[in-house]
Amino acid sequence: MKYRLMDLLACPICKKFPLNLIVFMEEEIKPPHKIVRCELFCAYHNIDLSNQVSTDCEKCYSREIRDGLIFCGNCNRWYPIEEEIPRMLPDELRNKNDDISFLNKWRMKIPERILYEGKPSSLTTRNNI
Repeated sequence: MKYRLMDLLACPICKKFPLNLIVFMEEEIKPPHKIVRCELFCAYHNIDLSNQVSTDCEKCYSREIRDGLIFCGNCNRWYPIEEEIPRMLPDELRNKNDDISFLNKWRMKIPERILYEGKPSSLTTRNNI
């Protein structure tokens, strides 16, 4: 997943923008010839662009997020990024077993708030599967 995508994503449940990004693994890639600057939010530098003149976009475009997590601080929902793909499914289409496995796999890199209070699944909901 490109950092640039965070300039376009809002929470599908509560519509909050911008969302929080936690990167577990990223890879260096060759940037494309054409670089499109973010308009509202730069996730690579974690800054609001309303007062920002420019950012180092070439550096951002040379990184690919392999694994990570997108988190909505408003409704406490989290969405996994696995093998470069953000999985932003509604609650009813998510698999609790997959969610719990993801949380366990990356538990050392995930804040406790998400691990134990995140929606739709958390490590405290594992007994409810």
